[in-house]
Amino acid sequence: MQTILITNANLVDEGSSRPADLFIKNGRIENIAPALTNQPADTVIDAAGKALLPGMIDCHVHCRDPGLEKKADLHSETRAAVAGGVTSVMEMPNTKPAAVTNAILEDKFAIAASKCVTNYSFHLGASNHNLDELLAMDPKTVCGVKLFMGASTGNLLVDRQQTLENIFSQIDLPISVHCEETGVIQANEKQMRARFGENIPFRFHPVIRSEEACYQSTQHAVDLATRHNARMHVLHLTTAKELALFEIRSLPGKKITAEACPHHLWFSDEDYDEMGALIKCNPAIKTAADRTALRQALIDGTIDTVGTDHAPHLWEEKQNPYGSAPSGLPVIQSAIVSLLEFLPLETVAEKTAHNPARIFQTLERGFIREGYWADLTLIDTEKPHTVSKENVLYKCGWSPFEGVTFKSSIAATIVNGQLAYADGQVNDTVRGQRLLFDR
Repeated sequence: MQTILITNANLVDEGSSRPADLFIKNGRIENIAPALTNQPADTVIDAAGKALLPGMIDCHVHCRDPGLEKKADLHSETRAAVAGGVTSVMEMPNTKPAAVTNAILEDKFAIAASKCVTNYSFHLGASNHNLDELLAMDPKTVCGVKLFMGASTGNLLVDRQQTLENIFSQIDLPISVHCEETGVIQANEKQMRARFGENIPFRFHPVIRSEEACYQSTQHAVDLATRHNARMHVLHLTTAKELALFEIRSLPGKKITAEACPHHLWFSDEDYDEMGALIKCNPAIKTAADRTALRQALIDGTIDTVGTDHAPHLWEEKQNPYGSAPSGLPVIQSAIVSLLEFLPLETVAEKTAHNPARIFQTLERGFIREGYWADLTLIDTEKPHTVSKENVLYKCGWSPFEGVTFKSSIAATIVNGQLAYADGQVNDTVRGQRLLFDR
């Protein structure tokens, strides 16, 4: 493997920033020092004026592979990921077939080995009938369990109380939970359909998938995790009301943790009239006041991670009326730069790399440390760029951030010591590794 020397970097890691040089050999960080100018290397990167962060570990993606490759696949979306500074992804089980057995999960790992530019892992999906599969997972090679406590399709919805009790009492791996109360959503939607038929205005999406639907389900999940002392990670919080259910303190030490997503931190319900289905996602984007509360919760430690919930759909699908337009947004390529519009570099490193590594106990990743894998993101904080159809790399070919000018750009992304993205180009020869876990 090539050796890489990064010089003159502003190294951002574990709450501080400092000038440093960094030498990479055999895929790992071999040396960090104030000056390594006499160190020979195959590739030298002068990082003067740029920030060097640990690569983002995105614990929440939907790459649609296998079964839905017309929307996206593991190669196309991990190409976009490295262009956005993401070095590892943890993918969700709602593919075709749904990943509810360990055999199906291993099939996904085999696909990823030939396609993923980033490192990768996969969640095993919980159902009402697969507790034996969940208990058979290898904790060292599988990131965790995905649990839909509402608002899912197929066999991934877990709506039996005894099954929930069994999962929270018997599973020791992180349980990543989608919290929306199905009954509340169905009642709200029935009212809107009686009023509007199929053509419900998109601004009513957060009325249907309401604050109360989120709060009831999240409260239920927190109660289960608390009673059973389970390790639970609540995905994509959207409301200020839910934040009261979580501790206001930093990791480590918390067993109940929470995630926010870039689109919930950027948009508000004021954007529906203009953007419609392009910001239709589940749970729904809520009010500007909720957005402000979510941003503050990242700073004060209530919310522990940022995951993208990257979920591409075809442009033509998004042109459908409300009832048939699918929910989900492609956002992974713009995640880090969007966060830098309102968060300091140190907080971005904590929420996108350190804390995902801590929560999932990811082995030798998530920090810039000697001996760790060289998963790194170099950011030019003074090079603005505007998102357009011409520069997004998603297979679906569009982004909800189109037309937005961000003040920062991703200069380079290194995956396992390989230069996966630089100068606006993805290195398509790079392949990531299966993530391992220190459990």
